[in-house]
Amino acid sequence: MNIKDRILEIVPEARFAEQGDLTATIPAESFHALAERLKNDKDTQFDFLLSLTGMDWGETLGVVYHLESTVYGHTIVLKTMTADREKPELASVTDLWRAAEFNEREVFDFFGIRFINNSDMRRLYLREDWVGYPLRKDYDDSLNPLRMTNEVTEDTTEELSVDEEGNLVNKTNVLFEDKEYVVNIGPQHPATHGVLRFRTSLEGETIKKIEPYCGYIHRGIEKMNESLTYPQTLALTDRLDYLASHQNRHAVCMCVEKAMGVEVSERVQYIRTIMDELQRIDSHLLFYSCACMDLGGLTAFFYGFRDREKILDIFEATTGGRLIQNYNTIGGVQADIHPDFVKDVKEFIAYLRPILKEYHDIFTGNIIVHQRMKGVGVLTREDAISFGATGGTGRASGWACDTRKRKPYAMYGKVDFKEIVYNEGDCFARYMVRMDEILESMKIIEQLIDNIPAGDYQVKMKPIIRVPEGNYFASVEASRGEFGVFIESHGDKFPYRMKYRSTGLPLVSAIDTITRGAKIADLIAIGATLDYVVPDIDR
Repeated sequence: MNIKDRILEIVPEARFAEQGDLTATIPAESFHALAERLKNDKDTQFDFLLSLTGMDWGETLGVVYHLESTVYGHTIVLKTMTADREKPELASVTDLWRAAEFNEREVFDFFGIRFINNSDMRRLYLREDWVGYPLRKDYDDSLNPLRMTNEVTEDTTEELSVDEEGNLVNKTNVLFEDKEYVVNIGPQHPATHGVLRFRTSLEGETIKKIEPYCGYIHRGIEKMNESLTYPQTLALTDRLDYLASHQNRHAVCMCVEKAMGVEVSERVQYIRTIMDELQRIDSHLLFYSCACMDLGGLTAFFYGFRDREKILDIFEATTGGRLIQNYNTIGGVQADIHPDFVKDVKEFIAYLRPILKEYHDIFTGNIIVHQRMKGVGVLTREDAISFGATGGTGRASGWACDTRKRKPYAMYGKVDFKEIVYNEGDCFARYMVRMDEILESMKIIEQLIDNIPAGDYQVKMKPIIRVPEGNYFASVEASRGEFGVFIESHGDKFPYRMKYRSTGLPLVSAIDTITRGAKIADLIAIGATLDYVVPDIDR
């Protein structure tokens, strides 16, 4: 029995889209039962919630779920909705996928949909006294003038649940008891790697619970996209995870190109792949530097920054940017590579390969590093999949989740490289995955750099780009994991909805699980090796 037949067996009234990925619209009252069957059935095993997107379709509010099976590799898109715009309510799937915990809070924050049986229905990014839901199409931004007062931190949250008689009831859940010793870490703290705040309950030096607070750098990029043309949206992708600028843009361009049926030249595919891998090395060198600094290795910190500058020089010569890379475009790249690009890249790889041994000599083999990292902050493979913690974090927990292998794009299906997987799931494994990936990235680049074919670097596009009506999704292996782009188009020059699948939000949502029972000093090592970037989380 195929997946479509299985869904119709469970929910006969399910409606399927005629085009694109396998997409089913499910009545709200049947959704949770279907989701549970699809996750637990041995023939489907949709154990990975890739993306959860809130939607305002005018007459209805709803959610789009992108599910994937790590066992079989198949995917499905599910939609469910409610016509009640005054008190919209849908079933929570937090009991099935831990990734839904923060994602459902995000949907509540932006669309006002409350999820039944989600134990924490607070806003995720905005103040609790924010008026209205900004991603609704009828949102009135005049209701929220600039506030100069401090936000009140609540220690309780509301849960909407169903009692024995089937009635919806409000239940109050306590986050921190009055007698608990709670300290703030962040949002102004270098070891939080950005403006991220952790309220941390301690028993002596032992962590009992951590509550992350996001939104301190929230800029409303997804809302802004609704009033920007598709080429204009690209400028904002560089400012999400700025250590994955090329990769973020690559995903958006791929999604639009897929929707429009645009085939870019092989030269563009080579250039994009090389740039993506240089960006990955750039990111991992900064990871090494900051992780070393967090653990007291200041000399190693300068080593990583010194060598990262060489990549930024290569980027600048071709793209004009160092941190922000305005390079990938819909249909190609902004400009051809610099005349010295090939020479500079080859010289950099020849320089970096022996230097990496010095990195390991000065830091990796240090006994203090082993004591601070090994066996600390363990994330199991099952939890990594449930939280959707992809990238180096997932692979350090034994989950072979590399998008370049699972869903090859650009030149990744034609180059030879090893997916780095460790099984310990601790801080040291997360560190070693990234260090080993630097070698694999150099290996990929070496296979391509002398073989960049001739051809156009840009397909001729119409002045006004209109994406055909429909839903589209594309993802890449960014520096921190799978970065996805979901677009719903109504045929206009602006996206009706553009959602980014953050690589960092799953990492932060897993912090509480990873750190429970650890020491307060371990939080610094754990945060460093999770390697999240806050603007990517806050979007």
